[in-house]
Amino acid sequence: MSIIRIRHWQNVASLLLGVWLVLLPLALGFGGAALWITIVLGLFVVLLAVEGFVIPSYLEEWGEILFGLALVVAPWTFDYEAVSATVSSMVSGILVIMLGAWGLATDRDFITWWHDRWHHPAS
Repeated sequence: MSIIRIRHWQNVASLLLGVWLVLLPLALGFGGAALWITIVLGLFVVLLAVEGFVIPSYLEEWGEILFGLALVVAPWTFDYEAVSATVSSMVSGILVIMLGAWGLATDRDFITWWHDRWHHPAS
């Protein structure tokens, strides 16, 4: 019996995107706050993707959406100097958000929870 189950291809894509985020500062050669923030957020994306393999639930998608938002906001919050750092953070953040939202939209447990919570007929 394997402990790793791939329920959504989006988790695999998020894992690869997280690894890319960790390597991105080296690939594009930026430093400062952008370097550390990108690496740390990339590691969190990797951890959430791995968590999605080991303990599948829809909670990791919510975490990915939050970290994606952090990637989108970080360049302006921390005043990234390199344009490449700003653009890559924005694009990566949008991709992380999209993968998380897509994962939620296709997760049966979340769909059931959403339906049970919000779609009851008025009594």
